[in-house]
Amino acid sequence: PRRSKLNVRPMASSSEANDNVAHKPTPAMQQYFEAKQQYSDAIVFFRMGDFYEMFYEDALTAARVLEIALTSRSKDRSGTPIPMCGVPHHAADGYITKLVRHGFRVAICEQVEDAKKTKKLVRRKVVRVVSPGTLTDASYLEAKEPAFLVAISLHAGRRDTVMGIALVDLSTGIFATAEYPTITGDQEIADELSILRPREMVVSAETDLSRDLPAVSAFQIPTTSLEPWWFTEEHAQTLLCDQMGVSSLDGFGLEGHPAAVTAGGALIRYLQDTQRVDLQHLQRITFRSRADHLILDPTTFKHLEILETATGERTGSLLAEIDRTITPMGGRLLRSWLQRPCNSRETINGRLDAVEEAAYKTTERSKLQDTLKTVHDLERLIGRVGLGTAGPRDLVALRESVASIPRVRSILNDFRAPFINSLLAQLDDVSDVRNVIEKSLVDDPPALARDGGYIKTGVDRVLDDLRTVRRTAKEDIAALEQDERKRTGISSLKIRYNRVFGYYIEVSRSNLKAVPEEYQRKQTIASGERFITPRLKEYEQQVLGSDDRILEMEQAIFEALRVQVSAATTRIQVSAQALGTLDVLGALAEDAARLNYTKPQISEDDELSIVEGRHPVVEQHCADQFVPNDVLLNSTSQQLVILTGPNMGGKSTYLRQTALIVLLAHIGSFVPAQRAKIPLIDRIFARVGASDNIARGQSTFMVEMQETAKILHTATSNSLVLLDEIGRGTATFDGLSIAWAVAEHLATNAHERPKTLFATHYHELTDLADSIPGVINYHVVAREWHEDIIFLRKVEPGRSDRSYGIQVARLAGLPLATVKRAKDILRGLETDELSRGGQPSFNASPGTHNLQLGLFRSPPSEHARIIERFRQTDIDKLTPLEALTLLAELKKEVSEIE
Repeated sequence: PRRSKLNVRPMASSSEANDNVAHKPTPAMQQYFEAKQQYSDAIVFFRMGDFYEMFYEDALTAARVLEIALTSRSKDRSGTPIPMCGVPHHAADGYITKLVRHGFRVAICEQVEDAKKTKKLVRRKVVRVVSPGTLTDASYLEAKEPAFLVAISLHAGRRDTVMGIALVDLSTGIFATAEYPTITGDQEIADELSILRPREMVVSAETDLSRDLPAVSAFQIPTTSLEPWWFTEEHAQTLLCDQMGVSSLDGFGLEGHPAAVTAGGALIRYLQDTQRVDLQHLQRITFRSRADHLILDPTTFKHLEILETATGERTGSLLAEIDRTITPMGGRLLRSWLQRPCNSRETINGRLDAVEEAAYKTTERSKLQDTLKTVHDLERLIGRVGLGTAGPRDLVALRESVASIPRVRSILNDFRAPFINSLLAQLDDVSDVRNVIEKSLVDDPPALARDGGYIKTGVDRVLDDLRTVRRTAKEDIAALEQDERKRTGISSLKIRYNRVFGYYIEVSRSNLKAVPEEYQRKQTIASGERFITPRLKEYEQQVLGSDDRILEMEQAIFEALRVQVSAATTRIQVSAQALGTLDVLGALAEDAARLNYTKPQISEDDELSIVEGRHPVVEQHCADQFVPNDVLLNSTSQQLVILTGPNMGGKSTYLRQTALIVLLAHIGSFVPAQRAKIPLIDRIFARVGASDNIARGQSTFMVEMQETAKILHTATSNSLVLLDEIGRGTATFDGLSIAWAVAEHLATNAHERPKTLFATHYHELTDLADSIPGVINYHVVAREWHEDIIFLRKVEPGRSDRSYGIQVARLAGLPLATVKRAKDILRGLETDELSRGGQPSFNASPGTHNLQLGLFRSPPSEHARIIERFRQTDIDKLTPLEALTLLAELKKEVSEIE
């Protein structure tokens, strides 16, 4: 991972830049050097009037990445110009986003006082540092995906070191922590990061990732090293208590979790240092226990294609198929439910009851979804308010969003599901906030406060008077233009304005002779000349003076309004989360109604029973009608199912749909089945499909064995294990032996016997059902018809008679001669005999008939006499001389056979 003290990529330090200055730097450049020294590894955006300027290596880097012109100013002592580039301040957000996307951090050094109000140098300071984990620009973030920043701490306890992790989504205010034991913590945190995909990670400067967190270090996450004392427990405890406004963290479940506290405290310290605001939207922190959710590791996520397909696309994933949420909050919440499925029977049943009622009340559900279309991203809107980056348009969007809450309450007023009623109780339409925004801001304001024109008339009398003065002056200027046209006879005369020259009279070149003597020449242009008059100058001063004061007053009023809205942050966040949850419940109800899903029973016992289950994604995209299948797993009679059948017959689909049905039930969703009885599952392991890791030099078989080993070490009797074609990546005997041993382990382990579906082409494994209780055979049905194979996609009890591999190869387009030869070889292998030369017939020439080598063969008859002599010889009674004589005779016989 890329690491730095305060930035991802090293830039030139201020001392290096200072050394290149030929003389004492100007006061402005001295300010730049001070900012650069404070954030030496960031690209400093130094505000100079209407531009943000960059110098030295910052300029060289930014010009290349942003594809903007590189210029220079002054010269260093060698006479070399100092590199410089700049971007307009009103368009800076786009440039900052681009730099951050390329892995850089940007320190924004802003003018913090009005240049018009001071005769001295304008004071400047760094007001914010933007990094991959702190960028909250809406154009950079995906609406339905979180943007996590994580911190990892290693806390040395009395007995052992504990690993703590804290994560925050700065855009929404989500703040959570967790702890892991050192023995497994590195890999468990790596698994968590693989699923959450944070934008940035912060660690102590004393942490060596390759030594302390080798599994985590494999991820290419931009990493920032922080001062070690930021990770001390006392410092972190004080910071978190101050941030949450409490005297103790016990109420957040953090008592006795020092590693989680230090990670959370370091994260808050980092955000305070980079954002320079109060972070008012970070007022709640949660502690996550691995026992409160169903665990899915990255391999399972990948193989089940939960959030994205194997090619990295959202389309075709489970999330894409069931996501009918309307709001961004709902979309992110549904995603988080899939990442961390619930493991509480009470919570799951509460969600299921709510989905059931919403599914049956079609009219109310439709009205709810229509209402939610008027709700903007409330979580991120109030997040921008807390960060001080919200504009007038954001507050109007917030007002429109909370205005929908009374209607949501009215629509769901007759619902009886306890979970829905609890969510309705959390809804607060913050009428006080809504009313003050309504009274203060126009309905269609600009996005940025600096653009002005967003405060309503009547809010401030002085502001209204200034607007009257400006309006009157502009009307006077328009009248002046008509008067001057009549007086001079120049019909094309125009009074115009630009930010450089202010107001001026423009006369074309052909009419310059008619210009009165009192016109004062201001500028010559290609098409004519520009003039000013004392009367126009007077009007200009009235307009521009009032413009500046109006904008200043509007910004002051808006800032006071933002502070007032920020005071209601917690109320708005709770309402936003309740609306998002109602959105998810409505979406799951829509799935149930549209897709013919049924309500699963969350059973008290350990039996997993699915009647006519279907794959939630495949059934929507397959050309033919999907064939449903049953599943029955328990801890007694059907603990491990050996599933055989042909390639393309549907074994992998059967395995995946079983896991997805269990997963959907655990998030509180209806499932694609006629009936389903689902016990609480602690982990789902899915090893379905081949993969390798070329970057680490790991073959497909190595990755397969690593994933299988993890399952054998961590699966419990409450786990669901899905294995497909274990052992296929090596030699036949090796693969069969491994597959046999793995299945046997899962079925006979004295401590943990997880519910298992074991798909295989090794038909020898079906013999396990004859000797091990709880092992049962199932097969995918297929039929042959005139050289063709017909896949019936039906899973039935019993063993499969054939794998139909050659028929599948024929369907794949292998040349007919190759297919015919394969059939000949197969017939030979199935005779289980050797040729006269001791070689299997598939090494002989095509067309010759040789006997075949079987997998489990008897010794050839020529060797039987020698073996019989060994059996009849009592070695314990042989003298040394007799033993040597026997050995010589046997060697002679072997030589004669060869």
